[in-house]
Order: sequence, then structure tokens, then C-alpha cells
Amino acid sequence: MTQRTSNAAAEQSGGLPRQRRTFTIGELAKMFEVTPRTIRFYEQEGLLAPQRRGQTRIYHEKDRVRLKLTLRGKRLGFSLAEIREVVMMYDAMPDGNARQLQRLLEILAEKRANLERQLEDIRLMHKELDDVESRAREVLSSLGAEPPSH
Repeated sequence: MTQRTSNAAAEQSGGLPRQRRTFTIGELAKMFEVTPRTIRFYEQEGLLAPQRRGQTRIYHEKDRVRLKLTLRGKRLGFSLAEIREVVMMYDAMPDGNARQLQRLLEILAEKRANLERQLEDIRLMHKELDDVESRAREVLSSLGAEPPSH
């Protein structure tokens, strides 16, 4: 009986599983809709540390959570260094959770400020494009040419 089968049997019978749930690289890839290559990349970057049995990687719940945090960080635009910092705090000392959340809030504030600057830059660029377009249309009109429609 495999570990997964014994875990499932214990859970179905109302008992606690004897061992923690483990995952293969394929299971994690399917679970998070990423390629095994992506998972190996995050392992190479030090964000995941699966156990090894020969050539086989064995991922534990801690790895699953770290992958989840990593992928969420990427979706939010975090750099790998920022993700690494937050994920490593996940493993930290007893105050790790508070420290992790404080640092996460700092990173989010930085991201928010960056987005606000980018939005302002986009607004300014949009206004400049409108001005250039308006002048180009005026010049074309003064030359008797028909400006193209939007």
C-alpha cells in the first residue's frame, strides 16, 4: 500500500493519516497549472527544496505552500528576490509569520506606489499622444488632406 493510499484509507475511516501527504512534480504541476520545468526552475532558485529518492523528487505540504506563495507573488508582479524573501520568512523563527506579513505589507506598498507612478505616466503619455494627434490632424486639414479615422 502506498503512502497516498494509506493516507486516503486512514482519512476515509475517520482516522488521521499515519504520514504526511506527499506530491510528485507532476501532481504539483497539474494542481497549479504550471509545467514541471517551472517547478524545477523554482527549485533551482532555492524557493522549493523537495526530498530526493534517487532521481525522484518528493514534495511535502511545505513545498506545496511555498509553490503557491511563489506563483501568487509572480502574479502580483513580485521579483524572484522579493518572493524568496517572503517565502523564506514562511520558514523563519517563531515571529516569522508577523515578520512575513510586515514585509509583505512593505512590498505591497512599494508595488502600489510603483503602479500609481506608472498610471500617472500612462495618463501623461495618453495626453501627449492626444496633443500630437490633434496637431497632426490640424496640419493635414490645412494641407487639404483627409485625416484617417481612428
